Amino acid sequence: MALTFYWYPNCGTCKKAKKWFDDQGVAYTSIHIVDETPTQVELEDLIAKSGLPAKKFFNTSGKKYRELNMKEKIKDAGTEEMAAYLASDGMLIKRPIVTDGQKVTVGFKEETFNQEWLNN
Repeated sequence: MALTFYWYPNCGTCKKAKKWFDDQGVAYTSIHIVDETPTQVELEDLIAKSGLPAKKFFNTSGKKYRELNMKEKIKDAGTEEMAAYLASDGMLIKRPIVTDGQKVTVGFKEETFNQEWLNN
């Protein structure tokens, strides 16, 4: 199954992930995470399939995260509320997000990509 690769072209980590896919010959469909931000429902699904806490989906080093004081807003927020925040602005989302419809990875670590997406 082809992978869906949510990315932001100006993001250095996303560029590394894209290069890894291209170098490995892994097929993917790329989606610009800011121009085509996933919906709240899509994000809830990605969060559930990732097995990660919803907080891991926030780009905590991003300017927007600090500007909107997200650290305080999400402290006691549930998954639905966090997914709504994420869906409101693609710049809040940690990237890249990769999914095959079953598994989901957030961010780029070569060892994780080798394990999850090589010979998929």
